[in-house]
Amino acid sequence: MGKLFKNLKPYWSSVLLILVLLVVQAFCDLSLPQYTSDIIDTGIQNSGVEHILPEQITAEEFENAQLFMTESEKQKWQNAYDGEQRKESLSGKDLDELDSDLLVPVLLNYQMSMMSEDSFREMLAQQQTDPNAAAQMEQMTVEELGAAMGVELQPFQRTEEDSDGNSSTVTCVDVRPVFAAMQQSGQLNEDTVTQMRSQLEDMLDTMGDSLVQSMGVAYAVQCDKDAGLDIDKIQTSYLWRTGSKMMAMAFAMMAAAICVCYVASRVGAGVGRDLRGKVFSRVMQFSSAEMDQFSTASLITRSTNDIQQVQMVTAIFLRMLLYAPILGIGGVLKVVHTGAGMGWVIVLAVLVILGIVGVLMAIAMPKFQKMQVLVDKVNLVSREILTGLSVIRAFGREKTEEERFDKANRDLTKTNLFVNRVMTFMMPVMMLIMYSLTILIVWVGSHRIDGGSMQVGSMTAFITYAMMIVMSFLMLTMMSVMLPRGSVAAKRIDEVLQTKTSVQETAQPKHLQDSKGVLTFDHVCFRYPHAEENALTDLCFTAKPNQTTAIIGSTGCGKSTLVNLIPRLYDVTAGSITLDGVELRDLPLEELRQQIGFVPQKGVLFSGTIASNLRFGNPDASDAEVQQAAEIAQAMEFIQEKPDRFDSTIAQGGTNVSGGQKQRLTIARAIAKHPKVFVFDDSFSALDLKTDAALRKALGEQVQDSTMIIVAQRISTILHADQILVLEEGKIVGKGTHEELLKNCEVYQQIAKSQLSPSELGLEETPEEGAMTDGE
Repeated sequence: MGKLFKNLKPYWSSVLLILVLLVVQAFCDLSLPQYTSDIIDTGIQNSGVEHILPEQITAEEFENAQLFMTESEKQKWQNAYDGEQRKESLSGKDLDELDSDLLVPVLLNYQMSMMSEDSFREMLAQQQTDPNAAAQMEQMTVEELGAAMGVELQPFQRTEEDSDGNSSTVTCVDVRPVFAAMQQSGQLNEDTVTQMRSQLEDMLDTMGDSLVQSMGVAYAVQCDKDAGLDIDKIQTSYLWRTGSKMMAMAFAMMAAAICVCYVASRVGAGVGRDLRGKVFSRVMQFSSAEMDQFSTASLITRSTNDIQQVQMVTAIFLRMLLYAPILGIGGVLKVVHTGAGMGWVIVLAVLVILGIVGVLMAIAMPKFQKMQVLVDKVNLVSREILTGLSVIRAFGREKTEEERFDKANRDLTKTNLFVNRVMTFMMPVMMLIMYSLTILIVWVGSHRIDGGSMQVGSMTAFITYAMMIVMSFLMLTMMSVMLPRGSVAAKRIDEVLQTKTSVQETAQPKHLQDSKGVLTFDHVCFRYPHAEENALTDLCFTAKPNQTTAIIGSTGCGKSTLVNLIPRLYDVTAGSITLDGVELRDLPLEELRQQIGFVPQKGVLFSGTIASNLRFGNPDASDAEVQQAAEIAQAMEFIQEKPDRFDSTIAQGGTNVSGGQKQRLTIARAIAKHPKVFVFDDSFSALDLKTDAALRKALGEQVQDSTMIIVAQRISTILHADQILVLEEGKIVGKGTHEELLKNCEVYQQIAKSQLSPSELGLEETPEEGAMTDGE
């Protein structure tokens, strides 16, 4: 996993910015349910009134409210009002403290202001010791009872709802004048008030905090109405104010989310760009040994599909995986803050989610690791079939190759289907958990609402927070599906980046002062990586300027391996190769390869034009130089036949020219470079004998002062070479001119006789040989 995220180091500032934006987004996201709760509980149920202290209060009510207050509470009450209006200097924190400190006396006052007639008569009956007097009081009206006590009492009707939602009308009495009279006469002492408050507190303890707060707010609403305030306006104002805050939070959340997506996308794209650049740069440094280690199809997959996986996972990681814990932790804190006492519901849901995710990942993880290998195999088979299509058709292997591709495709498809089928269980199960959680919360919450310990808005907020917590784990789950495949892709990319090329630049390079092109092999040995035997053994020879050194031998004797050592496509394992007396490994690679015009055994052309291909090694070559190189390579004949001549298009891989034309263009490309050393690795094989002879003659006349090394299969190509090396099983078994080798090298004689007649070789048959022939 570390390999996946170490690519983010260059973008630490962007990641930090994303974290800040995600915190802002989460804060806004977590604030919205609370605003919803406030709109329901305060805006709708409490008419927009938030505190138990009324905005305005009549003078009479102001005095009545102090009946059941202690001296300290009276002081706080009086300090909170300036006349009949609540002070504007009071902050929300101050009002919250006053709500807590004055809740009991305010509720006691509110209770006394609307005592039911039955409760009032019961209270009076408890104070009477004479049964006759009690019986007499039961026959009196409320007005008559008040007159008997020296106060004026007026009954009024109030509508109440029971727990089943049924409404009923109750006759109530404001009995506070009775207590005011008792206070003036000294009958209402501190002990009596304390006893009444104690009874009320015991009753409040059996009620929920939510219900108690609503009762206090109801008192404030009643006082505001009595003071002449427009409650509908207060409610509308609160709803608009809270709704505006909610909209502002929503827009802030949207802006933060857009910024996060933008920055995360840039970081993901940047990571992909960097990885592509690093992989390409590393592969360009690979020697042929490393190219043999990684197949071309695998390198293509790693450079495209794997990097795409890492780029996508990086962007989604920054957008979702970082946001999920922030949202989840914030949701947990909000749930605790609600004080609903239903945290166990969230814990249960999270444990179930983790269990399900663990089981699914244990099943799917091995398949994720296998998937990229199967993608490699499909690419490999596809590439082989497409590049070898003509051969497949010629041998009638279409059906077999189709079956081969189908097998690779089916293996990948089966793995994909297995993973997808396993992961399809995840979303339905998560939805089932979410909806089951919602039902459980509603069921538990409804009992708490019925008990007065929770309000409807609080339950709504709790459900939303619970969904956020579950969604955060759902996001983590979705990433758990992508991370393994991204991790595998990152590991495969890192394998390429961590592979060191066996052909290294020297730390203390030397430079050629005056390059002449003298190439010397001094006891050179070479062994391929992981091979048990040498491919080349103890090679010693010198190739000089203005001379042609030819190399010939049977198939697999090491000819191409030998010439691959010259531009350091491989490094020797023993001995040394020098150019003008300087060890090749002491020269900078660019300087060394600038001195060499290499024509590979298999001609390679690049998409573009004929001119662009001929200027491949020398971009500054003039038109005259390009034309001269084409003339030497005997390519002008077919170039002139094309309508656009040197501007004619070359398709990718040179598929729109013949094999011979391709070889001539690759030879011309090397000539246009003006190197000191020419290396032709069997580059004349596709040429007819006439073109071959003309090309070699033009090379001898036009390319002066250059060392010429030619690998050939045909004796006719190297007849006039100044030095011919005969290879057999990686060793030089003959060295000299054509005439010398015919005399003293049996291997060369066998090759020569298999291609040319004795007369062409300049050999005369002896009489014995002739007689033997006649006898046969």
